[in-house]
Amino acid sequence: MNKIWIIAQREFLSRVQKKTFLLTTILLPIVIFGLYGLIIYFSVKSSENYTVAIADNAHVFGGKIDSKDDIKFVFVKDESLLLLKEKIAKKELDGYVWVPEGFKPAKGDTISVVSGKTVGLMNREEIQKRINDALENQRLLSSLQITKKQLDSLQKGNEIKFSTTEGKEENDTKVGISYGVGYASGFMIYIILFIYGTMVMRGVMEEKTNRIAEVIISSVKPFQLMMGKITGIGAVGLVQFIIWVALTVTLRFILPLFVPSMRETANVMNHGATEALQTVKQSGALNNLMTSLSEINFPLIIGCFIFYFLGGYLLYSSLFAAVGSAVNEDPQDAQSLTLPITMPIIFGIVIMSSAINNPTSNLAIFGSLFPLTSPIVMMARIPFGVPNTVPYWQLILSMLLLIGGFISTTWISAKIYRVAILMYGKKPTWKEMWKWAWRKN
Repeated sequence: MNKIWIIAQREFLSRVQKKTFLLTTILLPIVIFGLYGLIIYFSVKSSENYTVAIADNAHVFGGKIDSKDDIKFVFVKDESLLLLKEKIAKKELDGYVWVPEGFKPAKGDTISVVSGKTVGLMNREEIQKRINDALENQRLLSSLQITKKQLDSLQKGNEIKFSTTEGKEENDTKVGISYGVGYASGFMIYIILFIYGTMVMRGVMEEKTNRIAEVIISSVKPFQLMMGKITGIGAVGLVQFIIWVALTVTLRFILPLFVPSMRETANVMNHGATEALQTVKQSGALNNLMTSLSEINFPLIIGCFIFYFLGGYLLYSSLFAAVGSAVNEDPQDAQSLTLPITMPIIFGIVIMSSAINNPTSNLAIFGSLFPLTSPIVMMARIPFGVPNTVPYWQLILSMLLLIGGFISTTWISAKIYRVAILMYGKKPTWKEMWKWAWRKN
């Protein structure tokens, strides 16, 4: 155990003390946050209303079309086509709709939207939707002979609520939060397994190609070397992940104070957020949001995330270490050998995409119990509730199977590692590696 600790300490310090580690760890959050700030800045700057004039000479719209999002409709009277075109040329308008006298809003009739330049796809769809909705309302009003208020009352839907057999209400806000937390947790583990598993494989490959492993094996057992590398590189990944989170949170509050453009963007966003918050308070949705957040067991989610993060990393890193020990100097050999390892990770993210939509399906249950996919799939299901969605027996069984999977893969990988780490020149296959794993000592 002492030798494993020494190797892990060496792996940790040799990577943490490199300039590349400091640069990637510190610069990556800054670059990501900078790109994020630029995206928000240009989104705010480019959010301009698209104004469309409605010359309704046939009175088919009833004098009103809902102006929502960034599309604004303005009704004009006694203005000629020439005047509307001049306003478009002066950029007072972006487009206009000319409805001639005697026009009947029957289905299938064409209404032309004239603009000075090509209309974007999103604006085009929004304009079509608003105009069609207004025409449909007018056709209903004229055919049913009722008022606009009566029509709105008829079109108003009934409130539909979901609840469990125990009488516990399941509102849309809670389900939406669970969806987001589950997807983010599963996707983060998916990325971690790929990044740090590959890091372990490359570390083993470097020592083998540089013949350093031959010197180390003379003092320690292959299993101790493999576990030391896994533990040390895993600690590097954990420290790097913590630093990224801390830097991201810090930059979120510090950068807007020093960068004028980001400060302006932040002020615009804060102003919009304040208005939105006032609207939310008036509608009572804020209380619904806070209630939904309080019903989600975040301590359990964080604890399970740490467990599945460590369990998934240890399981896959041992497999990646075995592949790294079998590869010589050709990187293409590593790509062909890692395919059977990366496929379960990819299947995990595919199953997760289905599990967050239907967390109690048979596919979701299988994915959360199978050790090779459980770190990703189970973390997508847990935010939906334990034990309502994920029974305790499924959670416990999933954890036990993951521990068993880690022990099994470590045992198999150690036997492959012991033979492959000192083998040079020959390109191994999975068939040969499988024979090494089950060969008696």
